Amino acid sequence: MRGEGDGNSAYGRKSFSRSRSHFGDRITADGRDGWPVAAGRYRLVVSRACPWASRAVISRRLLGLEPALSLAIADPLQDDRSWRFTLDPDGRDPVLGIRHLSEAYDKRETGYPGGVSVPAIVDVGSGELVTNDYQRITLDFATQWTALHREGAPDLYPEALRDEIDDVMAGVHEDVNNGVYRAGFATGQEEYEAACTDVFRRLDLLTQRLSRRRYLVGDTITEADIRLFTTLVRFDAVYHGHFKCNRYKLTENQVLWAYARDLFQTPGFGDTVDFDHIKRHYYQVHTGINPTGIVPLGPDLSGWTAPHHRQELGSRPFGDGVPPGPVRPGEEVPQAGRP
Repeated sequence: MRGEGDGNSAYGRKSFSRSRSHFGDRITADGRDGWPVAAGRYRLVVSRACPWASRAVISRRLLGLEPALSLAIADPLQDDRSWRFTLDPDGRDPVLGIRHLSEAYDKRETGYPGGVSVPAIVDVGSGELVTNDYQRITLDFATQWTALHREGAPDLYPEALRDEIDDVMAGVHEDVNNGVYRAGFATGQEEYEAACTDVFRRLDLLTQRLSRRRYLVGDTITEADIRLFTTLVRFDAVYHGHFKCNRYKLTENQVLWAYARDLFQTPGFGDTVDFDHIKRHYYQVHTGINPTGIVPLGPDLSGWTAPHHRQELGSRPFGDGVPPGPVRPGEEVPQAGRP
């Protein structure tokens, strides 16, 4: 997420579009891009406000990569240099020693003309950005970092289901993850209506799919569920009003609301969500949409912990594995951001 849009986006007079990640190096088990998987070598930089970065936070926690991959959390509000570490003592990341994520970008490419986006993985030793490829990072966590997974970690991208997962994720990305942004940053009525129609057409299709199954693909949590969840958990708080995706609220869709609550109450999902960061970022950074910077008091968050009864559909959330343990000390979501 960067600037007033998000992770990899551009918007203007004609239409909103999302650009590809500029730094697409991969961290792999064999190190073929020059970046081998190694415990303690890298630092994951995120904003808890950003849905694209939140995917990486959830995946890291579900797979138990916390001891191997440290976490830096940026302030949800940005300055003219974008993401900053003002939540840390002295306004510096304690591991990288920098005030702005842009400093890691500059070490990788001086004068880089693109925006500074999260999630980003930085090489601790050199202070250099490795990758900001939000689509690839979590897939590599699941498939390349396996030697560092916790005991009992789930398989979030099972090989036998990858074609189906990829197909489901493609529709979710185009119409839901990205669709809410196309609606929110539309500069014309027709553009907005087309994007908003796509959002709810896809949500209706997902409602049908999830009315008879607990998870999107197979009988366990997969990468597809992570990617849908990060949009759903922000829907009523920001996308319904701020981005004008208001045909209905998430809480008014019985199936999707129960599905989202089910995941929220699953260790590794809700315990990474900070509603305070989410609301303050969207309403205070997107001045083109909300010039007053006023942050709404609602919505009521108490329903996130209500019973969902999705377990009656069967399935095994972690397959043959087990849930992750407690949140790592120092990474807990503050009380202000929780239901």
